[in-house]
Amino acid sequence: MADYFDDLETRSADARAADIAVALSRQIARAQALPGYADSLGGVDANGITDPASLAELPVLRKAELVQKQQTQPLGGFTGPLSGFHHVFQSPGPIYEPGMTTNDWWRMGRFLNAAGIGAGDIVQNCFGYHLTPAGMIFENGARAVGATVLPAGTGQTELQATAAAEIGCTAYAGTPDYLKLILEKMDEAGLPNFFKTAVVGGGALFPSLRQYYVDRGIACLQCYATADLGNIAYESPAMEGMIVDEGVIVEIVTPGTGNPVADGEVGEVVVTTLNPDYPLIRFATGDLSAVMAGESPCGRTNTRIKGWMGRADQTTKIKGMFVRPEQVAALVAKHDEISRARVIATRDGEMDVMTVQVETDATDPSAYAASVAAVLKMKGRVEIVDPGSLPNDGKVIDDQRDYNA
Repeated sequence: MADYFDDLETRSADARAADIAVALSRQIARAQALPGYADSLGGVDANGITDPASLAELPVLRKAELVQKQQTQPLGGFTGPLSGFHHVFQSPGPIYEPGMTTNDWWRMGRFLNAAGIGAGDIVQNCFGYHLTPAGMIFENGARAVGATVLPAGTGQTELQATAAAEIGCTAYAGTPDYLKLILEKMDEAGLPNFFKTAVVGGGALFPSLRQYYVDRGIACLQCYATADLGNIAYESPAMEGMIVDEGVIVEIVTPGTGNPVADGEVGEVVVTTLNPDYPLIRFATGDLSAVMAGESPCGRTNTRIKGWMGRADQTTKIKGMFVRPEQVAALVAKHDEISRARVIATRDGEMDVMTVQVETDATDPSAYAASVAAVLKMKGRVEIVDPGSLPNDGKVIDDQRDYNA
Protein backbone atom coordinates (compact mmCIF):
# COMPACT_ATOMS: atom_id res chain seq x y z
CA MET A 1 0.00 0.00 0.00
CA ALA A 2 1.06 3.60 -0.58
CA ASP A 3 2.73 5.60 2.16
CA TYR A 4 0.42 7.75 4.22
CA PHE A 5 -0.25 11.30 3.07
CA ASP A 6 0.56 12.65 6.55
CA ASP A 7 0.55 11.70 10.22
CA LEU A 8 -3.08 12.76 10.63
CA GLU A 9 -4.27 9.57 8.96
CA THR A 10 -2.87 7.28 11.66
CA ARG A 11 -3.71 9.30 14.78
CA SER A 12 -5.11 7.56 17.81
CA ALA A 13 -8.77 8.20 18.61
CA ASP A 14 -7.76 10.33 21.61
CA ALA A 15 -5.31 12.43 19.60
CA ARG A 16 -7.87 13.01 16.84
CA ALA A 17 -10.54 14.00 19.37
CA ALA A 18 -8.16 16.46 21.04
CA ASP A 19 -7.23 18.04 17.72
CA ILE A 20 -10.88 18.27 16.64
CA ALA A 21 -11.82 19.95 19.92
CA VAL A 22 -9.48 22.84 19.14
CA ALA A 23 -10.16 23.02 15.39
CA LEU A 24 -13.94 22.79 15.69
CA SER A 25 -14.37 25.57 18.23
CA ARG A 26 -12.14 27.82 16.10
CA GLN A 27 -14.20 27.00 13.03
CA ILE A 28 -17.45 27.85 14.79
CA ALA A 29 -15.96 31.19 15.82
CA ARG A 30 -14.93 31.89 12.21
CA ALA A 31 -18.43 31.06 11.00
CA GLN A 32 -20.02 33.35 13.60
CA ALA A 33 -18.12 36.27 12.09
CA LEU A 34 -19.86 35.73 8.71
CA PRO A 35 -23.28 37.24 7.94
CA GLY A 36 -24.64 33.95 6.59
CA TYR A 37 -24.51 32.45 10.08
CA ALA A 38 -25.87 35.47 11.96
CA ASP A 39 -29.21 33.83 12.68
CA SER A 40 -28.21 30.18 13.11
CA LEU A 41 -25.07 30.62 15.23
CA GLY A 42 -25.80 33.87 17.02
CA GLY A 43 -25.42 33.41 20.75
CA VAL A 44 -23.66 30.04 20.45
CA ASP A 45 -20.63 29.61 22.73
CA ALA A 46 -17.97 28.54 20.23
CA ASN A 47 -15.74 27.29 23.04
CA GLY A 48 -18.44 24.80 23.97
CA ILE A 49 -18.55 23.17 20.51
CA THR A 50 -15.68 20.72 20.70
CA ASP A 51 -17.00 17.33 19.58
CA PRO A 52 -19.70 15.71 17.42
CA ALA A 53 -22.12 15.58 20.36
CA SER A 54 -22.04 19.34 20.97
CA LEU A 55 -21.95 19.98 17.22
CA ALA A 56 -25.22 18.07 16.87
CA GLU A 57 -26.98 20.75 18.93
CA LEU A 58 -26.49 23.29 16.13
CA PRO A 59 -28.92 23.76 13.22
CA VAL A 60 -28.43 21.94 9.93
CA LEU A 61 -27.61 24.05 6.88
CA ARG A 62 -29.44 22.81 3.79
CA LYS A 63 -28.60 23.53 0.18
CA ALA A 64 -31.96 25.22 -0.37
CA GLU A 65 -31.05 27.80 2.29
CA LEU A 66 -27.66 28.31 0.68
CA VAL A 67 -29.26 28.91 -2.73
CA GLN A 68 -31.79 31.35 -1.23
CA LYS A 69 -29.15 33.40 0.56
CA GLN A 70 -26.93 33.48 -2.52
CA GLN A 71 -29.66 35.41 -4.32
CA THR A 72 -29.09 38.39 -2.07
CA GLN A 73 -25.34 38.34 -1.40
CA PRO A 74 -22.26 36.64 -2.91
CA LEU A 75 -21.92 33.03 -1.76
CA GLY A 76 -24.76 33.67 0.67
CA GLY A 77 -22.58 35.45 3.21
CA PHE A 78 -20.91 32.16 4.17
CA THR A 79 -17.43 33.38 3.15
CA GLY A 80 -15.43 36.55 3.01
CA PRO A 81 -15.30 38.70 -0.17
CA LEU A 82 -15.13 36.94 -3.56
CA SER A 83 -11.91 38.84 -4.24
CA GLY A 84 -10.23 36.62 -1.68
CA PHE A 85 -10.62 33.50 -3.84
CA HIS A 86 -8.89 32.33 -7.00
CA HIS A 87 -12.02 30.83 -8.56
CA VAL A 88 -15.80 30.97 -8.35
CA PHE A 89 -17.74 28.03 -9.79
CA GLN A 90 -21.35 27.52 -10.80
CA SER A 91 -23.10 24.20 -10.24
CA PRO A 92 -26.67 23.22 -11.19
CA GLY A 93 -29.24 25.02 -9.05
CA PRO A 94 -27.66 27.42 -9.73
CA ILE A 95 -25.38 27.37 -6.74
CA TYR A 96 -21.96 29.01 -6.50
CA GLU A 97 -18.85 27.68 -4.79
CA PRO A 98 -15.47 29.28 -4.13
CA GLY A 99 -12.13 27.69 -4.91
CA MET A 100 -8.43 28.18 -4.29
CA THR A 101 -5.34 26.85 -6.03
CA THR A 102 -3.36 26.69 -2.78
CA ASN A 103 -1.97 23.33 -1.69
CA ASP A 104 -4.65 20.62 -1.50
CA TRP A 105 -7.42 23.14 -0.79
CA TRP A 106 -10.08 20.56 -1.72
CA ARG A 107 -8.27 17.78 0.25
CA MET A 108 -8.19 15.48 -2.78
CA GLY A 109 -4.47 14.77 -2.48
CA ARG A 110 -5.10 12.37 0.38
CA PHE A 111 -7.26 10.20 -1.88
CA LEU A 112 -4.83 10.25 -4.81
CA ASN A 113 -1.98 9.36 -2.48
CA ALA A 114 -3.96 6.43 -1.07
CA ALA A 115 -4.49 5.24 -4.65
CA GLY A 116 -0.73 5.27 -5.21
CA ILE A 117 -0.57 8.34 -7.47
CA GLY A 118 2.43 10.60 -7.05
CA ALA A 119 5.50 12.14 -8.66
CA GLY A 120 6.18 10.52 -12.03
CA ASP A 121 2.51 9.90 -12.78
CA ILE A 122 0.62 11.66 -15.56
CA VAL A 123 -3.05 12.03 -14.67
CA GLN A 124 -5.57 12.30 -17.50
CA ASN A 125 -8.17 14.45 -15.78
CA CYS A 126 -11.52 13.84 -17.48
CA PHE A 127 -13.61 15.81 -15.03
CA GLY A 128 -15.18 18.99 -16.39
CA TYR A 129 -13.30 22.29 -16.23
CA HIS A 130 -16.20 24.45 -17.45
CA LEU A 131 -18.07 26.36 -14.69
CA THR A 132 -18.28 23.36 -12.32
CA PRO A 133 -15.33 22.65 -9.97
CA ALA A 134 -14.71 18.89 -10.40
CA GLY A 135 -11.83 19.32 -12.87
CA MET A 136 -10.06 21.82 -10.64
CA ILE A 137 -10.72 19.73 -7.54
CA PHE A 138 -8.83 16.76 -8.98
CA GLU A 139 -6.12 18.92 -10.56
CA ASN A 140 -5.51 20.52 -7.19
CA GLY A 141 -5.17 17.08 -5.64
CA ALA A 142 -2.78 15.90 -8.35
CA ARG A 143 -0.55 18.90 -7.71
CA ALA A 144 -0.54 18.07 -4.01
CA VAL A 145 1.00 14.65 -4.70
CA GLY A 146 3.44 15.89 -7.36
CA ALA A 147 1.73 14.36 -10.41
CA THR A 148 1.54 15.91 -13.88
CA VAL A 149 -1.94 16.64 -15.28
CA LEU A 150 -3.40 16.38 -18.78
CA PRO A 151 -6.48 18.65 -18.43
CA ALA A 152 -8.61 16.55 -20.78
CA GLY A 153 -12.07 17.49 -19.58
CA THR A 154 -15.09 15.75 -21.07
CA GLY A 155 -15.84 14.54 -24.60
CA GLN A 156 -13.68 14.10 -27.75
CA THR A 157 -13.02 10.49 -26.81
CA GLU A 158 -10.90 9.67 -29.87
CA LEU A 159 -8.57 12.58 -29.18
CA GLN A 160 -8.41 11.56 -25.52
CA ALA A 161 -7.43 8.01 -26.50
CA THR A 162 -4.68 9.31 -28.77
CA ALA A 163 -3.37 11.70 -26.13
CA ALA A 164 -3.38 9.01 -23.44
CA ALA A 165 -1.24 6.74 -25.60
CA GLU A 166 1.13 9.34 -27.01
CA ILE A 167 1.74 11.12 -23.72
CA GLY A 168 1.80 7.90 -21.73
CA CYS A 169 -0.85 8.77 -19.14
CA THR A 170 -0.52 6.44 -16.15
CA ALA A 171 -3.62 7.48 -14.18
CA TYR A 172 -7.19 8.41 -15.02
CA ALA A 173 -9.45 10.77 -13.07
CA GLY A 174 -13.11 11.04 -14.01
CA THR A 175 -16.49 9.38 -13.80
CA PRO A 176 -16.40 5.59 -13.42
CA ASP A 177 -17.70 4.69 -16.87
CA TYR A 178 -15.85 7.12 -19.15
CA LEU A 179 -12.49 5.37 -18.88
CA LYS A 180 -14.06 2.30 -20.48
CA LEU A 181 -14.98 4.36 -23.55
CA ILE A 182 -11.41 5.66 -23.81
CA LEU A 183 -9.99 2.14 -23.53
CA GLU A 184 -12.35 0.87 -26.21
CA LYS A 185 -11.22 3.66 -28.56
CA MET A 186 -7.60 2.76 -27.83
CA ASP A 187 -8.33 -0.87 -28.66
CA GLU A 188 -10.01 0.09 -31.94
CA ALA A 189 -7.01 2.17 -32.97
CA GLY A 190 -4.42 -0.33 -31.75
CA LEU A 191 -3.01 2.17 -29.29
CA PRO A 192 -0.98 1.09 -26.24
CA ASN A 193 -2.47 1.52 -22.76
CA PHE A 194 -0.28 2.87 -19.98
CA PHE A 195 -3.03 3.42 -17.40
CA LYS A 196 -2.30 1.69 -14.09
CA THR A 197 -4.62 3.59 -11.75
CA ALA A 198 -8.09 5.12 -11.94
CA VAL A 199 -9.51 7.50 -9.34
CA VAL A 200 -13.21 8.03 -9.89
CA GLY A 201 -16.25 9.80 -8.50
CA GLY A 202 -19.48 11.45 -9.54
CA GLY A 203 -21.28 8.21 -10.36
CA ALA A 204 -21.81 4.61 -9.37
CA LEU A 205 -18.82 2.28 -9.61
CA PHE A 206 -20.45 -1.08 -10.22
CA PRO A 207 -18.44 -4.21 -9.23
CA SER A 208 -18.51 -5.49 -12.81
CA LEU A 209 -16.99 -2.23 -14.09
CA ARG A 210 -14.28 -2.26 -11.42
CA GLN A 211 -13.46 -5.84 -12.38
CA TYR A 212 -13.26 -4.82 -16.05
CA TYR A 213 -10.54 -2.35 -15.12
CA VAL A 214 -8.74 -4.86 -12.92
CA ASP A 215 -8.70 -7.28 -15.85
CA ARG A 216 -7.00 -4.54 -17.88
CA GLY A 217 -4.37 -4.09 -15.16
CA ILE A 218 -5.91 -0.90 -13.78
CA ALA A 219 -6.56 -0.47 -10.05
CA CYS A 220 -9.75 1.57 -9.62
CA LEU A 221 -10.67 3.38 -6.39
CA GLN A 222 -13.50 5.82 -5.72
CA CYS A 223 -14.07 8.84 -3.52
CA TYR A 224 -17.13 10.64 -2.20
CA ALA A 225 -16.85 14.38 -2.82
CA THR A 226 -19.14 17.32 -3.54
CA ALA A 227 -18.68 20.70 -5.19
CA ASP A 228 -19.43 22.47 -1.90
CA LEU A 229 -17.35 20.39 0.47
CA GLY A 230 -14.52 18.88 -1.55
CA ASN A 231 -13.41 15.41 -0.53
CA ILE A 232 -15.53 13.83 2.19
CA ALA A 233 -14.38 10.20 2.20
CA TYR A 234 -12.31 7.90 0.03
CA GLU A 235 -11.34 4.30 -0.61
CA SER A 236 -7.91 2.93 0.13
CA PRO A 237 -6.49 -0.23 -1.46
CA ALA A 238 -8.13 -2.17 1.40
CA MET A 239 -11.47 -1.38 -0.30
CA GLU A 240 -13.44 -1.84 2.92
CA GLY A 241 -15.73 1.15 3.04
CA MET A 242 -14.64 4.76 2.66
CA ILE A 243 -12.36 6.51 5.14
CA VAL A 244 -13.55 9.94 6.28
CA ASP A 245 -11.17 12.72 5.27
CA GLU A 246 -9.21 14.37 8.07
CA GLY A 247 -10.48 17.85 7.16
CA VAL A 248 -14.16 17.21 7.78
CA ILE A 249 -16.48 15.95 10.50
CA VAL A 250 -19.17 13.59 9.23
CA GLU A 251 -22.47 12.93 11.00
CA ILE A 252 -25.19 10.51 9.93
CA VAL A 253 -28.63 11.83 10.87
CA THR A 254 -32.26 10.88 10.45
CA PRO A 255 -33.35 12.31 7.07
CA GLY A 256 -35.13 15.62 7.41
CA THR A 257 -33.64 16.31 10.85
CA GLY A 258 -30.31 17.02 12.47
CA ASN A 259 -30.63 14.12 14.89
CA PRO A 260 -27.72 11.63 14.75
CA VAL A 261 -28.60 7.97 14.26
CA ALA A 262 -26.86 5.06 15.97
CA ASP A 263 -23.66 3.82 14.32
CA GLY A 264 -24.54 1.35 11.60
CA GLU A 265 -27.94 2.84 10.83
CA VAL A 266 -28.48 4.41 7.42
CA GLY A 267 -29.18 8.13 7.44
CA GLU A 268 -28.38 11.44 5.77
CA VAL A 269 -24.76 12.58 5.56
CA VAL A 270 -24.17 15.93 7.28
CA VAL A 271 -20.69 17.43 6.99
CA THR A 272 -18.80 20.17 8.82
CA THR A 273 -15.63 21.38 7.11
CA LEU A 274 -12.56 22.60 8.93
CA ASN A 275 -11.54 24.72 5.92
CA PRO A 276 -11.05 28.24 7.34
CA ASP A 277 -11.78 29.86 3.94
CA TYR A 278 -15.24 28.33 3.58
CA PRO A 279 -16.68 27.12 6.89
CA LEU A 280 -19.73 25.00 6.13
CA ILE A 281 -21.27 24.00 9.47
CA ARG A 282 -23.51 20.89 9.52
CA PHE A 283 -24.09 21.06 5.78
CA ALA A 284 -26.71 18.51 4.69
CA THR A 285 -25.62 16.69 1.55
CA GLY A 286 -28.93 14.97 0.84
CA ASP A 287 -27.02 11.69 0.46
CA LEU A 288 -27.52 8.49 2.45
CA SER A 289 -24.77 6.46 4.09
CA ALA A 290 -23.92 4.65 7.33
CA VAL A 291 -20.96 4.40 9.69
CA MET A 292 -18.96 1.17 9.58
CA ALA A 293 -17.54 -0.42 12.71
CA GLY A 294 -13.81 -0.70 13.25
CA GLU A 295 -10.82 0.68 11.37
CA SER A 296 -9.55 0.09 7.87
CA PRO A 297 -6.99 -2.72 7.45
CA CYS A 298 -4.80 -0.21 5.58
CA GLY A 299 -3.87 1.40 8.92
CA ARG A 300 -5.80 4.65 8.48
CA THR A 301 -7.67 5.16 11.73
CA ASN A 302 -10.46 7.62 10.98
CA THR A 303 -14.14 6.65 10.87
CA ARG A 304 -15.33 4.69 7.85
CA ILE A 305 -18.64 5.06 6.06
CA LYS A 306 -20.28 2.76 3.54
CA GLY A 307 -20.13 5.32 0.75
CA TRP A 308 -23.04 6.69 -1.24
CA MET A 309 -26.25 4.72 -0.60
CA GLY A 310 -28.86 6.87 -2.35
CA ARG A 311 -30.62 10.16 -1.76
CA ALA A 312 -32.18 11.26 1.50
CA ASP A 313 -34.66 13.66 -0.06
CA GLN A 314 -37.63 11.32 -0.36
CA THR A 315 -40.30 14.02 -0.64
CA THR A 316 -43.31 12.38 -2.28
CA LYS A 317 -46.69 13.66 -3.42
CA ILE A 318 -49.60 11.55 -2.11
CA LYS A 319 -53.23 12.47 -2.75
CA GLY A 320 -51.99 15.72 -4.25
CA MET A 321 -50.08 16.68 -1.08
CA PHE A 322 -46.33 16.58 -0.54
CA VAL A 323 -45.11 14.43 2.34
CA ARG A 324 -41.59 15.31 3.47
CA PRO A 325 -39.03 13.43 5.61
CA GLU A 326 -39.11 16.13 8.28
CA GLN A 327 -42.85 15.54 8.72
CA VAL A 328 -42.19 11.86 9.39
CA ALA A 329 -39.55 12.86 11.92
CA ALA A 330 -42.05 15.21 13.58
CA LEU A 331 -44.56 12.35 13.87
CA VAL A 332 -41.96 10.19 15.63
CA ALA A 333 -41.03 13.06 17.95
CA LYS A 334 -44.68 13.52 18.90
CA HIS A 335 -44.84 10.09 20.58
CA ASP A 336 -42.07 8.93 22.92
CA GLU A 337 -43.01 5.28 22.46
CA ILE A 338 -42.43 5.37 18.67
CA SER A 339 -38.82 4.60 17.73
CA ARG A 340 -39.10 4.83 13.94
CA ALA A 341 -41.74 5.33 11.26
CA ARG A 342 -42.13 4.87 7.54
CA VAL A 343 -44.71 6.26 5.14
CA ILE A 344 -45.62 3.91 2.26
CA ALA A 345 -47.40 5.22 -0.84
CA THR A 346 -49.39 2.70 -2.90
CA ARG A 347 -52.46 2.74 -5.16
CA ASP A 348 -55.85 1.08 -4.89
CA GLY A 349 -57.33 1.28 -8.36
CA GLU A 350 -56.90 4.92 -9.33
CA MET A 351 -56.65 6.18 -5.75
CA ASP A 352 -53.51 6.92 -3.71
CA VAL A 353 -53.20 5.09 -0.41
CA MET A 354 -50.94 6.19 2.43
CA THR A 355 -49.88 3.64 5.04
CA VAL A 356 -47.85 4.73 8.04
CA GLN A 357 -45.84 2.01 9.74
CA VAL A 358 -44.69 2.80 13.27
CA GLU A 359 -42.24 0.85 15.41
CA THR A 360 -43.70 0.67 18.93
CA ASP A 361 -44.68 -1.74 21.67
CA ALA A 362 -48.16 -0.22 21.70
CA THR A 363 -51.02 -2.28 20.29
CA ASP A 364 -53.68 0.19 19.18
CA PRO A 365 -52.97 1.81 15.78
CA SER A 366 -55.97 4.09 16.09
CA ALA A 367 -54.14 5.95 18.86
CA TYR A 368 -51.94 7.53 16.19
CA ALA A 369 -54.55 8.34 13.56
CA ALA A 370 -55.10 11.89 14.76
CA SER A 371 -51.36 12.60 14.85
CA VAL A 372 -50.92 11.25 11.33
CA ALA A 373 -53.68 13.50 10.04
CA ALA A 374 -52.35 16.54 11.90
CA VAL A 375 -48.66 16.14 11.07
CA LEU A 376 -48.86 14.67 7.56
CA LYS A 377 -51.88 16.80 6.63
CA MET A 378 -53.94 13.83 5.42
CA LYS A 379 -55.52 10.69 6.77
CA GLY A 380 -53.79 7.36 6.35
CA ARG A 381 -53.80 3.78 7.47
CA VAL A 382 -51.62 3.14 10.53
CA GLU A 383 -49.79 -0.16 11.00
CA ILE A 384 -47.91 -1.10 14.15
CA VAL A 385 -44.72 -3.09 13.56
CA ASP A 386 -42.23 -4.61 15.99
CA PRO A 387 -39.37 -2.36 17.15
CA GLY A 388 -36.34 -2.90 14.93
CA SER A 389 -38.34 -4.51 12.12
CA LEU A 390 -38.27 -1.66 9.58
CA PRO A 391 -35.44 -2.04 7.03
CA ASN A 392 -32.19 -0.24 7.80
CA ASP A 393 -32.05 1.53 4.44
CA GLY A 394 -32.50 5.16 5.43
CA LYS A 395 -35.96 5.38 3.93
CA VAL A 396 -38.70 7.15 5.83
CA ILE A 397 -40.93 7.54 2.73
CA ASP A 398 -41.29 4.57 0.38
CA ASP A 399 -43.13 5.24 -2.87
CA GLN A 400 -44.23 1.82 -4.16
CA ARG A 401 -46.54 3.09 -6.91
CA ASP A 402 -45.89 1.81 -10.44
CA TYR A 403 -45.71 4.87 -12.67
CA ASN A 404 -45.57 2.75 -15.83
CA ALA A 405 -48.80 0.87 -15.13
